[in-house]
Amino acid sequence: MEISKKSALVTGASRGIGKGIALGLAAEGYVVAVNYVRNLKAAEGVLKEIQQLGSEGLLIQGDVGSSNDRKKMVDETVAEFGKIDLLVNNAGIAPKIRVEILETTEESFDRVLGTNLKAPYFLTQDVSRRMIGWKQSGEVEVPRIVFVTSISAYAGSRNRTEYCISKAGASMAAMSFAMRLAEEGIPVFEVRPGLTQTDMVEKVQDKYDRFIKEGIVPQRRWGYPEDIAKVVRAIARGDLDFSTGEIIEVAGGFSLKEL
Repeated sequence: MEISKKSALVTGASRGIGKGIALGLAAEGYVVAVNYVRNLKAAEGVLKEIQQLGSEGLLIQGDVGSSNDRKKMVDETVAEFGKIDLLVNNAGIAPKIRVEILETTEESFDRVLGTNLKAPYFLTQDVSRRMIGWKQSGEVEVPRIVFVTSISAYAGSRNRTEYCISKAGASMAAMSFAMRLAEEGIPVFEVRPGLTQTDMVEKVQDKYDRFIKEGIVPQRRWGYPEDIAKVVRAIARGDLDFSTGEIIEVAGGFSLKEL
């Protein structure tokens, strides 16, 4: 692998938003480490598409919720690519069962926050330390970090509060790393998707179809992984390097308020 090629590590990249981001980065000329947990076949499909785009990739099995797996992801990516120019914290899970706040279990709370908040926090801590060294040595000109969160960071849901809390926390984690790393010349961004058509929303698609039709999304359509990927591609190109710490919402105008 040519060390001169820019490289990215994308967590949860075998499907949905992560897959869209991985393919978008490959189209930008990045070599991409595709992290997945169980679905090897899906990850292999993403790798094949990356290769069809004329780029190269690496499959890394691992659960971001595991500290050992997180270290393995970073070590394997660096062993293959020599460095990480871009970290995309995308992996996320929803509660296994949606229940309201008076019924939420500690098991579900720990599971969701472990993956959606603790994992990107400590993965970013590890990668940030290495990025500082790569930048100082000139191996990476401008390292960059992205947190993929959700409009659930500020739009509450009564029956999945642990998910909303995890995304609100991830939003603050992105801000905190942006503050710390600004002086190091490492921009950090939060990309905040809205209602996005992936397998995560299959069970509630009819509900959200109705909400979209009624105007909860002013642009009156679902978001798609490609919409989020376009923003990450702009970040990867360096188009937004003087905007560290910014929240970029990709939600069809969801946050607009009208009287």
